[in-house]
Amino acid sequence: MTDPVEDLPGTKAIHGDKASRAGAIVPPIFQATTFGTESKEEFLDVATRNFTDEFYIRYGTPNHTQVAELVADLEGAQRGIVTASGMGALSTLVLSLVSQGDHVAIQGSTYPGATNLVTNLMARFGVSSTLIEQADPASLEAAMRPETRLVLLESPSNPLMGLTDLRAFSDIAHRGHALAVVDNTVATPINQRPIEFGADLVWHSATKSLGGHSDVSAGVIVGPDDILEEIWRTHLAIGSVLGPIDAWLLLRGMRTLDVRMQRHNENAMALATMLASHDEIAEVNYPGLSGHPQHQLAKEQMDGFGGLLSFTPRGGAERSDKLLDKLRLTTRAASLGSVHSIATRPAAMWSDQRQYQSQVENGVDAGLIRLSVGIEASADLLKDFDQALQATASTRD
Repeated sequence: MTDPVEDLPGTKAIHGDKASRAGAIVPPIFQATTFGTESKEEFLDVATRNFTDEFYIRYGTPNHTQVAELVADLEGAQRGIVTASGMGALSTLVLSLVSQGDHVAIQGSTYPGATNLVTNLMARFGVSSTLIEQADPASLEAAMRPETRLVLLESPSNPLMGLTDLRAFSDIAHRGHALAVVDNTVATPINQRPIEFGADLVWHSATKSLGGHSDVSAGVIVGPDDILEEIWRTHLAIGSVLGPIDAWLLLRGMRTLDVRMQRHNENAMALATMLASHDEIAEVNYPGLSGHPQHQLAKEQMDGFGGLLSFTPRGGAERSDKLLDKLRLTTRAASLGSVHSIATRPAAMWSDQRQYQSQVENGVDAGLIRLSVGIEASADLLKDFDQALQATASTRD
């Protein structure tokens, strides 16, 4: 008797949607925006069924179903929905689950777009919010109200790489009859599966690591059937629809998610270790380092520490900009999670946004560099950073 096939993430990413491929090794692209039926009975069925992928593109297509189910499977969720962007996913989720008079608790250290949505846009519709401390479950206890509906978490957080105790925060949310919602974009389901620690819903900017190649914009929401049905109905109204080709590209990117994340993990650890020991670096933020204040928590709830890190060179923002100029293998650009190494100075990106002040208060120094480590050869990346640091050493303050 042979051993059963292991149901591990790398295998799921390749074979998890096999039943929907109609015999093709690579699934076809269903470019159609609308689908015909043979009878009025069949038309009534597909027109009134939730999650149908054979009626109209806003309801879904086979490409949407394939990639949404694959992400749900990797996250350990019952169902998924894909959208046209990560913020499309979060906006759809929030608008589905809160109403006027409700309250949302959200980490102070989180993606500024999420903060802006909750604290500014939703406030216009009578939804209040409270910023909570990522490292302090007691701050959520203090923030909870009878009208709290959602607790929005991100771990690791972008760009300071702080960790959230997912089980502790989810337990507090549930005691208050609220849903725990986790942004798992940075970790990916290869490194962390928040539902295993009590989270109700998980969302991704799939533009990042899930797609992995800087060539597709997408978002994903996964969770229980009943909640996803409610979100799906709002999704129909909002219309943040992912194009069929983009859904196909996302699925293609996810085939290599497991092997890419292994390389991201290895390269980021190598760079973080090198930078942490370098005289020209004041601080490195990476949960894989033993010196990270939440390293033990990272080991408990993560299988790998991811490809994102941040660090502060000595010499302030001017030194940081010169360092970015000298890097040959790292592109100065927004976003993260690509096969290419990408870096930016967050203060330069967010300085015109109202929420930047809260990021400064949470420790985002003007000279901080956020580095999304790609899958280039580790030795080449280390050499590149070493030459850039040497080239700019004499220019620091």
